[in-house]
Amino acid sequence: MSVLVFVENIEGIFKKSAFEVISYAKAIADTINQPLVALSIGDVKDENLKDLSKYGTTKILSADSEALKSFTNQAYASVIAAAAKQENSSIVILSNSFSGKGLAPRLAAKLSAGLADGAVELPTIEAPLLRVKKTAFSGKAFAITELNSAIKVIALNANAFELREKPVEAEVIKFESEPSSDDFDIIVKEIVRATDKVSLPEAEIVVSGGRGLKGPENWSIIEELAEALGAATACSKPVSDAGWRPHSEHVGQTGIAVSPNLYIAIGISGAIQHLAGISSSKTIVVINKDPEAPFFKVADYGIVGDAFDVVPKITAAIKAYKNS
Repeated sequence: MSVLVFVENIEGIFKKSAFEVISYAKAIADTINQPLVALSIGDVKDENLKDLSKYGTTKILSADSEALKSFTNQAYASVIAAAAKQENSSIVILSNSFSGKGLAPRLAAKLSAGLADGAVELPTIEAPLLRVKKTAFSGKAFAITELNSAIKVIALNANAFELREKPVEAEVIKFESEPSSDDFDIIVKEIVRATDKVSLPEAEIVVSGGRGLKGPENWSIIEELAEALGAATACSKPVSDAGWRPHSEHVGQTGIAVSPNLYIAIGISGAIQHLAGISSSKTIVVINKDPEAPFFKVADYGIVGDAFDVVPKITAAIKAYKNS
């Protein structure tokens, strides 16, 4: 028996979420006293694969073929399922990322496994039962999902688990598994990635703006605050719909769901669709000149004031603190 963790890479590089999910998987593997096996799909150099060993895995499977150069949900799910069967894995763990949201249910179906997606903390284990706390109702609530199937699949939310380094020696093994032609009925022709300095789904701090900014020409105050904090920038749906900002920055129920340590909402009223995408944030700060804005009801901290007056002062204070 083993625990298998699928670690995503972006053009051969592992991001923070990959190390979070392997830290999470290692904690579970240690609890149930099973070895941890990591699986990487795609062209990744051996030195980058060895980075995974810093978090406790001694066995790394590398699946790389021409057919797997580009991400395809069904094909990747087939490879992960094949690895789980080869390693006799009782638990398979992956990130609840944009790709993971499509992979997890397909993988569960292929393995006849129970699924808990959107996990936010380590499960309670009473073998063979796992109780997993996860987000529910588009992030507006939490649920406890009980998994009692022979194989269990867990998808972990970004920023839900801290990095835990446990350096070990690891062996990289070539994993041969060719998906069937049926797995390529749908072909991904191109993936266009946002080129922001900080990736929005993985950002620990997010600065977000709404219609209170009055127009795209005023977005500099959002960008300056984000730069001072080392944060990613985001926006509400009306802003992206109006073309002020790209849709890749739209946060909400129909956009990107984020779970940063700090979410700063500036000039956003706080419609329920927006709240659904940010409710997993650990700390929420709201800046709005309307004291009746719904966002204040869920905020940890709130400032009632004009963004054009308040935000530049906050940015200046942060820069002064850093310079000191």
